[in-house]
Amino acid sequence: MALDTAKKSQIIAKFARKSGDTGSTEVQIALLTARISELTEHLKINKKDFSSRLGLLKLVGQRKRLLRYLKATKYDTYAKVVSELGLRDK
Repeated sequence: MALDTAKKSQIIAKFARKSGDTGSTEVQIALLTARISELTEHLKINKKDFSSRLGLLKLVGQRKRLLRYLKATKYDTYAKVVSELGLRDK
């Protein structure tokens, strides 16, 4: 369920702070969101794939922690990322 390189590089280019930036919080959140959406589609088809379901829950938790960190440190960037990715704000 890994992202292909073209899609991954496209996401990195869109959310990177500068060229060569692959580890910033915004990029990590965007990549996690893409993986979460792919896993969600996979689980709609394969309802009994419980190991992938556990992996999905771990990814959601990791994204939640990164969003909480971004919200506490740079709220304007947080708001931009949430709106671009279409995530709900709680």
